[in-house]
Amino acid sequence: MVAVILSGLSKGGFAGIGALAMPLMVIANPPLQSAAVLLPILIVQDLVGVWSFRKTWDKVVLMVMIPGMTLGVLLGYLFAARVSETAVLATVGGLSFVFGLHRLWQDTGKAVALPVNAPRWLGVLFGVASGFGSQIAHAGAPPFQMWVLPRKLPRDVLVGSNALCFAYMNLIKVPAYIALGQFTPANLLHSAELVPLALASTFLGVILVRKVDAERFYTLIYLTMVGIGLKLVLDGLGVFH
Repeated sequence: MVAVILSGLSKGGFAGIGALAMPLMVIANPPLQSAAVLLPILIVQDLVGVWSFRKTWDKVVLMVMIPGMTLGVLLGYLFAARVSETAVLATVGGLSFVFGLHRLWQDTGKAVALPVNAPRWLGVLFGVASGFGSQIAHAGAPPFQMWVLPRKLPRDVLVGSNALCFAYMNLIKVPAYIALGQFTPANLLHSAELVPLALASTFLGVILVRKVDAERFYTLIYLTMVGIGLKLVLDGLGVFH
């Protein structure tokens, strides 16, 4: 429930904190099952975003990102299908750890941003990284943002491009999770039970984002991501077993 609330708050305006949802869920649940339960919820939330910003999106972003994201999802599926559950757990933790550190580094103002005219082939590579991270841990936002944000798109165009790209990516993940045997009746029932909470927390995010001290909030979230990510990596490697 906490993970779903964070996902909803992310969709409601606290961009980025949704990446903490999967690391939290896999503390108590198998990683692939956690991802499968979250996926239908993300798709429902995507529908709201796509409808709201269906007229404002950037053609170049979609042309560059979608091919890379498609390949990244395929690579993520092949990885999850061929390695052990502990390896997937360590990967989820690693993604959380790296993302949290990167965002904390960005907050110091020392991170180097890509130029506005970064080549499109580089954007495709970031799309691959986004698709892989999304397939494994629903953590595709950081690579996407690293290439797209420096382009300084108008707000609604940025949000619309983000909504369309991630709606597409979440939809093409469905066959992968079916192939992995994770869309079981029990998992789908868990998803359905959590959808109302996800929608309520999305609207709550819209309200709270205007009232909460964002700087302290984000710092706490990213520190938590680093800590949980490190724990999951150690668990996946069997350090304390």
